[in-house]
Amino acid sequence: MRRYARMDIKTVVGKNVRRFRELKGISQEELAFDADLHRTYVSGVERGVRNPTVQIVAKLATALGVEPCKLLEFHY
Repeated sequence: MRRYARMDIKTVVGKNVRRFRELKGISQEELAFDADLHRTYVSGVERGVRNPTVQIVAKLATALGVEPCKLLEFHY
C-alpha cells in the first residue's frame, strides 16, 4: 500500500485538478462551466479545502478529459 507522505487526499485531488486544468489550458471558470460546478467550488477543490464526493471527482475528470483515478494519484 502506497503511503501519502503527510499529504491528505483532498490536497492530492486538488493538485491533480490544477495540474490537468493547466495542461488543458483552461481557467477555473471554464472548468467549472464544463463540470457544471461553481467556480468557487473548483477553487476550493484545488486549494484542498473542499472534500469532493466521488460524483464531483467524476464530473471534474470528465471535464478535464481524464479518468477519475488520475485525480487520486499521488505524485512526489
